[in-house]
Amino acid sequence: MSRLLNTSFLPSSTCRTRSCSSSAPHFRGNKPRVVTVRAKIREIFMPALSSTMTEGKIVSWVKSEGDKLSKGESVVVVESDKADMDVETFYDGYLAAIMVEEGGVAPVGSAIALLAETEEEIADARAKASLGGGGTSPVSQAPPVVEDTVSSVPPLKAVSSASASASAVHPASEGGKRVVASPYAKKLAKELKVELAALVGSGPMGRIVAKDVEAAVAAAPPPPVQKEPSVELGSVVPFTTMQAAVSRNMAESLSVPTFRVGYTINTDALDALYKKIKSKGVTMTALLAKATALALAKHPVVNSSCRDGNSFVYNSSINIAVAVAIDGGLITPVLQNADKVDIYSLSRKWKELVDKARAKQLQPQEYNTGTFTLSNLGMFGVDRFDAILPPGTGAIMAVGASQPTVVATKDGRIGMKNQMQVNVTADHRVIYGADLAQFLQTLASIIEDPKDLTF
Repeated sequence: MSRLLNTSFLPSSTCRTRSCSSSAPHFRGNKPRVVTVRAKIREIFMPALSSTMTEGKIVSWVKSEGDKLSKGESVVVVESDKADMDVETFYDGYLAAIMVEEGGVAPVGSAIALLAETEEEIADARAKASLGGGGTSPVSQAPPVVEDTVSSVPPLKAVSSASASASAVHPASEGGKRVVASPYAKKLAKELKVELAALVGSGPMGRIVAKDVEAAVAAAPPPPVQKEPSVELGSVVPFTTMQAAVSRNMAESLSVPTFRVGYTINTDALDALYKKIKSKGVTMTALLAKATALALAKHPVVNSSCRDGNSFVYNSSINIAVAVAIDGGLITPVLQNADKVDIYSLSRKWKELVDKARAKQLQPQEYNTGTFTLSNLGMFGVDRFDAILPPGTGAIMAVGASQPTVVATKDGRIGMKNQMQVNVTADHRVIYGADLAQFLQTLASIIEDPKDLTF
């Protein structure tokens, strides 16, 4: 849901004289009546889009100065510490003055624009805006050099053939509605990404043949090479809004006394289940989140949280936050009530959350309601690592890659099993070693016999 802009009145007044109409009854001693009209000029504040947001960056103004606004209409896009969000207005009126330009940063609660109730008040609002600015303006930079990049070979333009007659039309083309080409020409065009409809055939009656496709490819300019983004060594780069939020959270985590427990889990059965149901849209992330949620349901203290250092809360919901790396930072979309949602719905929800996270369109409740966090680097081949506890939660589990391992079986033989290492970091004020050990035993039993994951 889009957020609504906070506004407040800036009092100003104008005096308007209303004379009596000639048709109205006239009384002795009547004087022109002076009516004071209170102008409704409102400050538009930088909203708080999350509990950790202290400032916001103006990504873009949807409306321009002087535009008429209706209640509930999007006015500006703000970058919070987690996502880009459309912000709406509470009131009808006119966007009188923009006080923080695109790219500028303003503290939460500071004025970023002025809203006038009527067109007559726009000039007054602009005069007020000129007396004091909003946030910081973006750093001026040299105009960027824009380089066109092509992700795929574009359809090629028509290449005329000297031997082809422009008036030659194949009878099977139905007056040019169909493309008539040899089977090999069609196959070649598909492989080389050539648009047949743009070619003039040199075959009988204008039929497109293989040499027409080859000629089109030879005549087309090569696509520009996409350059890797360069980093200027030795340069100082300020944090983005998201990076600044991550920095604050990591520093806050240092104040929490934590400890770590590791566990090795056999994944043969989980791997087999994943292979069986992968075609139905199930993801490994959803399977791990589901298994973790079912284990947390049996060990609620691991799903608890301590915020004030004097008490802790047994959270009523099991919401699994999963760390996702995105351009310029890290975010943790949340699979809410993961213990109660079936694996197929959970997988669909996870795909939706990842798409929204990468587009920076997550809503606050989709990233700040986690009660337990998963961080998985197994897809990069990392076999084990430790994770830092996010503020306000009781535990986070780091998941490594599942790898074939030589193990001793119960009957004393040597065998091969797929195993993964998980390491849990927990708040020692609330969760103790025995709590984590029992939780990990339960998690291992669920993963090694995953029949309950597909209920």
